Order: sequence, then C-alpha cells, then structure tokens
Amino acid sequence: MKLAAPWMQHPGTRAVMQAIDSAGYQVFFVGGCVRNGLMGRSVDDIDIATDARPETVMELAVRIGARPVPTGLAHGTVTVVASGKAHEVTTFRTDKKSFGRHAHVAFSTGIAADAGRRDFTINALYARADGTILDPTKQGLPDLSARRVRFIGQAEDRITQDYLRILRFFRFHAWCADPARRIDADGLAACAALTSGLEILSKERIGAEIKKLLSAPDPSQAVAAMEHSGVLTTVLPGTSARLLPVLVKRERHCRVPPEPIRRLASLAGPVPDDALRLSRAEATAWQRLSDGMTSETDAGELGYRHGFETARDILILRAAASEQPLSPDQLARARRGAGAICPIRAADLMPRLRGPALGAALAALEARWIASDFTLSRSDLLN
Repeated sequence: MKLAAPWMQHPGTRAVMQAIDSAGYQVFFVGGCVRNGLMGRSVDDIDIATDARPETVMELAVRIGARPVPTGLAHGTVTVVASGKAHEVTTFRTDKKSFGRHAHVAFSTGIAADAGRRDFTINALYARADGTILDPTKQGLPDLSARRVRFIGQAEDRITQDYLRILRFFRFHAWCADPARRIDADGLAACAALTSGLEILSKERIGAEIKKLLSAPDPSQAVAAMEHSGVLTTVLPGTSARLLPVLVKRERHCRVPPEPIRRLASLAGPVPDDALRLSRAEATAWQRLSDGMTSETDAGELGYRHGFETARDILILRAAASEQPLSPDQLARARRGAGAICPIRAADLMPRLRGPALGAALAALEARWIASDFTLSRSDLLN
C-alpha cells in the first residue's frame, strides 16, 4: 500500500525528507499525517521519525537552509521549519521510565521499538518519502480499515506511560471509529480502572482534549462511554451526557457545524473554567449559553442582546433539553432581534431625567419596544 497526498509534495517537506535520507539515515512520516492521509482527511501537522539523533537533524536542517528549533531535545524532537512549513522530527525512541505524563526515553535504531511505545495501532503507521506504508504492529492497517481504535499491546501499559491517553482514547474513537462500532472493551476497562491518574494532568491539557473531542461530528457515543466509565465525572464532576445526542440531532437539523462550547453547555454541571482552564472568551460564552438555556427570554430578545449566533445556539440547546423540534419562526425572530436597533437614546430623555431615574426609564422603554417585537418607533415610545 502507498500513500499519495498533496502535502507530501510540499517543497520544504521533500527537502527535509531528502536531507535525512541522503545522509544515510532512516526517515519516515508517522502518526497523524499518515493516518489522516490514508483516510483522505486534511493534514496540518507533519511528524517525521528517524534514527538520526537530534543534533544531527539540526545540522542537516541548517545545511538545506531550514531553521531547526530545539522544541523537545530531551525527548528527541526538533522542529524543522523549511519553506515556511513546520515538521516535527523525532528520533526513534523507547520509554525507559514513565511518570504518567513525562517519561525518560532512550533512543533506538528501528521503527519496531518506536512503534511499540505509541498509543494506538492506527497512530503507529509509518510511510517512506515515496508513500510506501509500513505497519510494524501488524494491526494498524487492519484497524484503520475497520475504523477501530485500540491501544497497542496492553492498554494499562500504554495509559500508565501517559494518563492523557485516557482522554485521547475517547477523542480518537469520536473522530476515527466507525459510528456503528462499539468502543473497544479492553481499552474502556483500562480507562475506567485508571481514572485516578487523570488527577496529575494539567487542567489546560484536559481542557484541550475535551474541546477536541466535542468538536467531532458526533461525539455522543464516546462521551456516553466516558460517563459510563467514570472518566467524565472525574474531569467534569456533576455533568451528564444525556442531552448531547439530542443536541447533535438538532444541530444537524439546523445545519449548524459542531461547536465545542455549545456542546459543553449541554453537559450542564458546574462552571467549567476552573475544571478546564477555558479562556475568558470561552468561559463567557459558556456562561451565556448555560444561563440562556434555562431562562425564558424570548427568541427576539436573545437575538437583540446576544447576536444571532449566540441566540441560535441557546434556542438549539433549549430544543434539545425539551426534546422538541426548533421552530423556524424562533430562528427568524432571533435574526430580526439581532438586526434591531433601539430607537431611544439617553439624550431623548435628558435633561428631564438624570442618574438612576434616567437608567430606569431607558430600561422601561427598551422593554416596551422589545415587547412590541421591535415595532414601536421613537415617537411612539416618547409619547
């Protein structure tokens, strides 16, 4: 089998591969770029594996006019920027000791040992510069063909090397597995048994994984499995995945693309900025959606106060919570509200009113205008 993808022909990519190969070293594309390339998906990150040591990779990069960046020398990784494209070049390695997130590594000279330390069979696929595929575990290609996500070897061993792999297991199931296929039982059991290891992970890493998971076209099955195994309540105490599959159906009905913060709001539970280290903008958006979901604010006012997209998301969440279809009229009202501009300004009531009295009067007139479905004019309101 051969991989043929446009990203392989990038001038910088070809130069990096040729420089390492010409110097007499083994060099392969590996991991996500190979997996996604074989699945016909877009490739953004290019990972390269080689038996050349990091210092040699840096020397070779300089020779071809590329810029080497020592992003992870302790783990054998050099980022080589060639013709504007970044390539993560990592020396073959094995884990000598692992600490649940960080490992002491030893460099190796072949892909068999390198493949054995990776997480999932579908991520241990290698490709030569000409596209020839190598499958050291003998399971990557069959699993990719079957759209099956499995740990390499013993799941417990892979997880204790890096507890983030618990969350990656569910993410990859959501993105890569056949929707008709049940989640791998051995992997699920290992994740359930080792949930305590999640406590050593940073909130930023957990948040990043959860957002990637919730960005999948339909993460419902994976998140339900997370809840069943106890992983979901470990990272997001008090949450429930019950509404997520209904929300996904409403999104598809409205032809709305996946959005992780919207889906996070459907899980209910506590404000997640502490649990996931959301950015300020993400936390604000989450709070707005969560509050709007349980409020009785009319669709038109939602659009007026928050804009159409936020109002639409609140209405979709409400429809999921009530398990009712979303009325096109509600969306139309939200869009109308989003485009409405209140005709009354503070200057219209001054100098007769000032201070708190002015604010109260403005709020009352605005409420009357909203209640009229944005039809009352300035003169109507002033009179």
